[in-house]
This record gives sequence, structure tokens and C-alpha cells, in this order.
Amino acid sequence: MTLGELKEVSKSLGMPAFTGDQMAKWLYEQHVRSIDEMTNISKSNRAKLAEAYEVGCMDPIDAQHSVDGTVKYLFPVRTTSAKTAADGSGPQALKFVEAVYIPDEDRATLCVSCEVGCKMACLFCQTGKQGFEGYLTAADILNQVYSLPERGSLTNIVFMGQGEPMDNLDNVLRSTEILTAPYAYAWSPKRITVSSIGVKDKLRRFLDESECHVAISLHSPIHEQRLELMPGEKTMPIEETIELLRNYDFAHQRRLSFEYIVFGGVNDSQAHAREIVKLLKGLYCRVNLIRFHQIPNVPLHGTDDKKMEAFRDYLTSHGVFTTIRASRGEDIFAACGLLSTAKKIAEERKR
Repeated sequence: MTLGELKEVSKSLGMPAFTGDQMAKWLYEQHVRSIDEMTNISKSNRAKLAEAYEVGCMDPIDAQHSVDGTVKYLFPVRTTSAKTAADGSGPQALKFVEAVYIPDEDRATLCVSCEVGCKMACLFCQTGKQGFEGYLTAADILNQVYSLPERGSLTNIVFMGQGEPMDNLDNVLRSTEILTAPYAYAWSPKRITVSSIGVKDKLRRFLDESECHVAISLHSPIHEQRLELMPGEKTMPIEETIELLRNYDFAHQRRLSFEYIVFGGVNDSQAHAREIVKLLKGLYCRVNLIRFHQIPNVPLHGTDDKKMEAFRDYLTSHGVFTTIRASRGEDIFAACGLLSTAKKIAEERKR
């Protein structure tokens, strides 16, 4: 809940107005596990709160540790479907999402999920193969931060886990509001990056209502090929996405990046590099090249380091600053495109 909503709760229960501020501090500064821990609220008022509300935090039920220090956590969520998840109403069955903690020298990034599965069905993504199971509430999203064992060391959050953030925009915006609000986590929006393949109308709204960094999943600069890789290209072509982005200022604090998974013999030619330069001309941005991680039954494979370096160097020399992203957590299936809780969901259904 926002501070305004917490104050409404205290008002509705006949408590002093300042009780809302007290609850916000207990939740977002102290990270209490239960209402009874809010000890500067009277015992009788804590009892009133506990009758109608709960803190709502849930610990991860599993953790997988990579040799490179990356940790993949499995979090329970209480979301069921698109119809009930957005407001948390309706009967709720336990489902699961994965979040990935990535420590790297003086940085520690958490990759959070915003949906159970994903609707976008990108050819190269294991989450898309899982199908769509439901939206996460803001509580589901924030719990991945709230209940993270390494929460105190976090420096950055990326919405690059399971699900398309623009497809669950209301709850993503509510989550980033809490993360950046002075009464809550008080993070700078420059510590948060939200990714998207480009979703008509939703991306514009996000750009207007948020100051967080933006990462666009590109993967091919050619419409026909991107459509084969990413069905979402049909409803919002990459050229339309680029034209929208040209209306915003990315030359100062807010950063725009493009994510580009490199597939051997598919999108790694100099012709593709030339098309990227043409597509992004005049746009203040960077391109992150990502190694492809093989998933079952997909006729794609990665390319070698030499080819990726040549691709990077061509783009950079032609005015598009480009980096090769280090692959993390591949041995625990935590790297880009590998997140999927389908196996865990199947196990739960058998019980």
C-alpha cells in the first residue's frame, strides 16, 4: 500500500492519522514480518489491524546458487488469473515465480518477475514456452525485494524476469512508485530498469508516468524476422516503437538501452548491424549484446565470441555505443531467457 492508502486504513479503523506513517516505517524501513511487531502502535489497534490485514511477505521456498555467485530464488505468489490478479481479489491458489540476485563487485542487481509465465511467446524464451498463468499484484512483485535475504546489499533492480512488464503495467507502476517514494524505499528511479518488447499504448503510458530507465528487447532490426522471433512485433512494430521513443529525452539522467540476443547465422551479420545503425540513428541509447542460451526444441543457437566482438565494434564505430553483457547464472538456468517455473508448477499440481 501507498502512504495515502495506509492512512485511509487507519482512518477507517478509527485510529489516529499518524498511524499510517507508523505503518509505512514499519513496513518499508524495518521490514517487519507481522503486524504484532509494530510496537509503537497500541496493542488494541494492532489487534484491529490484524483482523483485516496482514503484512503479506512470503519467504522464497528454494534457492539455487551458481558458481559465479548468482542466486535464483523461487517465490510463492497468490495470484490466479488475469481477472483476479490485478486487484488481488477472488480465490487464490499458490503459484511460483523466479527472481535472480546478481552480485558483481560493487553492484548487486535483482532481476524481478511481474507475471507467472508470459503471453508474448518469443521463440527464444523459456518463460514464453511456459505459457501465461497470471499477473502478479504489486505485493507479489515487491515481496521479491521485501523477502530477499540479500535485500540490504541491493544497488539496482531490473524488471527483466518472467513476464512482459507493460502487460501488467498498473502493478509495475505501483511497485516502482513504492520503490522510489520517500516514505518507502526512497530509491532513485535511475536504479531501476524496466524492459519491454513494445506494447501499444502501454509503453507510452509508462514513459509518461515513470522516470525509470527503459530497456527495449530488439533482437532483430528487420520487421519480418523480428515477427518470426517475437509475435509482439505484429501489434507494435519496432519502427513504431522507435518513433515513440524519439519523443522523449534520454540524453540526461534517464537511460535508454536495447537488448539484442545474438543468434548464430540469424541476426549476427554485418547487414543486421547496418540496419541497427540506420534504425537507431539520432537516438541517444546503447545496445547490449546478449549470448543466446539454448532451450529445448528451438532451432536457434548462439554465435562465437569473435563474431559478437566484431558486431559490437561495428556498431560502436558507427555511433551506436554497444557492450557485450556478461552471462551470469547459466549453470542454474538463471541467465537471460531461461527462467521458467513450469516444472515446479507441474510438481505442485500432482500433489
